Amino acid sequence: MTAATAVLSILCGSLVGLSLGLIGGGGSILAVPLMAYVVGLPPHAAIGTSAVAVAASALANLGGHARARTVKWPCALVFAVSGVAGAAIGAQIGKRVDGQALLAAFGVLMIAVAALMLRPRRDGHDPDVRLTRVSAARLLPPLAGTGLAAGALSGFFGIGGGFLIVPGLISATAMPLLNAIGSSLVSVATFGATTAVSYAASGLVEWRVAGLFIVGGLAGGYAGIEAAKALAERKRMLAVTFSMVVAVVGLYVIARGLGHFA
Repeated sequence: MTAATAVLSILCGSLVGLSLGLIGGGGSILAVPLMAYVVGLPPHAAIGTSAVAVAASALANLGGHARARTVKWPCALVFAVSGVAGAAIGAQIGKRVDGQALLAAFGVLMIAVAALMLRPRRDGHDPDVRLTRVSAARLLPPLAGTGLAAGALSGFFGIGGGFLIVPGLISATAMPLLNAIGSSLVSVATFGATTAVSYAASGLVEWRVAGLFIVGGLAGGYAGIEAAKALAERKRMLAVTFSMVVAVVGLYVIARGLGHFA
């Protein structure tokens, strides 16, 4: 690894961490294009390496939510276990798709994420929801089905998938948004780890880049959280601005991906 690659890995990680700290979920969607077009990793290596960074970031944030008791553990674990199978399948399919075509599809996903970020987040109405023997017949099918689908998309694109997991948990259980955010991190971590293992087995993870990216992300995340406190009254403006950035980057990724087939 060259010194330039190391510096770029840290800077890109800091940018993702900053965006996560400022606006929350959705920031990690930038990891793959940054690794591909700034750090310079091949498409599949960018996805595999991004999955490592996403899983580590989710684990770091999960600790805080666990201490705050916002994680609905039984629901979160069922969703995550179901999604692991989907993530493993999605990762295997993704590795077989042409790298540039995969990046073009990722660009389309980025535009969809940008649009979703502009919509108000729906809240659940059942703060006491619990997965028990009594509620299992009602909760298990939607948790398992939604988890499998979210995991497949996560594995295919090498993303955390929080923008899918949070509404999926709310839809399946009616848990409040705060609980869905905390519980989603269990799935983000496990989906990312599953994708990372699959790509690592194929030699498609640059571990030193991932490590530096994570270090940069920790520093950027701290700065983002502090900045978010100062800009609390402008959070909506930040979300709109960030969604526009994601959409523009998505268009760029599509253009670069399709350009290889012209």
